[in-house]
Amino acid sequence: MIKTLAQSIKIGGETVTGPLEKGTNWTIGEIINRVLLVVIPLAGIILFLILVWGGYDFMLSGGNAEKVKKGRAKITAALVGFFLLVTSYLAARIISQIFGIGQDIF
Repeated sequence: MIKTLAQSIKIGGETVTGPLEKGTNWTIGEIINRVLLVVIPLAGIILFLILVWGGYDFMLSGGNAEKVKKGRAKITAALVGFFLLVTSYLAARIISQIFGIGQDIF
């Protein structure tokens, strides 16, 4: 039997343990917090890079309508992505407060 998500597994006489079995009793909220500490700054960096890329395309279009359109599309996509990121974060906070599970998550 394959244990893909096992916290400990015996392989060749050795026991390999997962990250959650090191004596910590992490809750799902703590796991989500650790993931968010990486995802949100990474999303901000990607947003900034796409905004710069779209602005670069827009500024150096030289009046070419197709290049202006591509630059605007990149900027619009970055702003929509930012809006979705913020909205999803706020929705998760509101839902966690409504159901009383926000103590560990945020």
